[in-house]
Amino acid sequence: MDKMTIRDIDLKGKKVLMRADFNVPLDESLNITDDIRIRAAVPTMKYILDKGAAKLILMSHLGRPKGKPEAKYSLQPVAERLNKLLNMPVKKLNDCVKVKAEVDAAKEKVILLENLRFHAEEEANDPAFAKELAGLADIFVNDAFGTAHRAHASTEGVTKYLPSVAGFLLEKEIEYLIGALDKPKKPFVIILGGAKISDKIGVIENLLPKADCIIIGGGMAYTFLVALGKNVGSSKLEPDKVNIAKKILDDARTKNVNIALPVDHVASDRFDASAEPHVIDSEDIPEGLMALDIGPKTIEKFKAALKGAKTVVWNGPLGVSEWDSFKKGTEEIANLIAALGATTIIGGGDTAAAIAKFKLEDKMTHISTGGGASLELMEGKILPGIAALKDKK
Repeated sequence: MDKMTIRDIDLKGKKVLMRADFNVPLDESLNITDDIRIRAAVPTMKYILDKGAAKLILMSHLGRPKGKPEAKYSLQPVAERLNKLLNMPVKKLNDCVKVKAEVDAAKEKVILLENLRFHAEEEANDPAFAKELAGLADIFVNDAFGTAHRAHASTEGVTKYLPSVAGFLLEKEIEYLIGALDKPKKPFVIILGGAKISDKIGVIENLLPKADCIIIGGGMAYTFLVALGKNVGSSKLEPDKVNIAKKILDDARTKNVNIALPVDHVASDRFDASAEPHVIDSEDIPEGLMALDIGPKTIEKFKAALKGAKTVVWNGPLGVSEWDSFKKGTEEIANLIAALGATTIIGGGDTAAAIAKFKLEDKMTHISTGGGASLELMEGKILPGIAALKDKK
């Protein structure tokens, strides 16, 4: 998927409309608690300004307002953070439509529109709404990978009215999640965790023919263990997916792909951060106990499966990694792959949060900024926000 980027287009003197992902977490006092998504977009913003763009008009959503303004979802805190990160004044507008006169009159070079989702037309991909956004500028740059799997007015609609290219962040996501996975360096190991097998079926089906080994932990592992006739106590389970797990195990055997599953567990009698951890030294989990992390033997088994890997893709923690008593499996495997010297691609969401918690971000080749979007790309789906951009000649 060879898409045009901001490097392929003349920005001098142009008004540039950029879709960013400023959907950041806020505390009760509306202070930003993690600005990684804003910082991730800074290289694209600086490049646009350095290349002499007349104006940079930024747009994003924040949270889930129901198609009307809600003060707690205002992008005001983002404007204040952008002021600091760009080291220049950022003009924050009170709306994202009916603002053309304000945009044109603004002395500031950087303008931030108010939350797109204050209008129901954004998620409905309303053509008139998209056309009005597009009317603010000469060029559209999409750098919001986290929303690229949604055909919204600000991601797909505007591309019908403006020359549309990818920013650096989107380019990197395409390079790793499409490029690296298209022809992965072998051995290619996939690590899948998280709560549900249903979220990962498409990924397994798409990548199984390319993989040498698939490591499965987290809540989804127990559905596979039930498929093998094991007892999982009161662990997370999707009974209606047991047959799918059996089929995946059969397909893997046919294709000679090793599927590595837990052989021991760290369990407790309740789902609670303060619950007492117990190591269960077998594949079977006694009644009344739920597994919340992989056990010590499983950690060693997974490490052995990763030995010598040249490409590793990881989506989903291997236990309840946000709780200190149940983070060991995820942390040990994270430390191992950080030291592998392989191409390491981390899916967004909870896995990215775990890597940040263990302070290993700088040791990974690529950490995706989109949870749902990265999963869909790994499933081999075409994302509307990427498909709509201009192809390279």
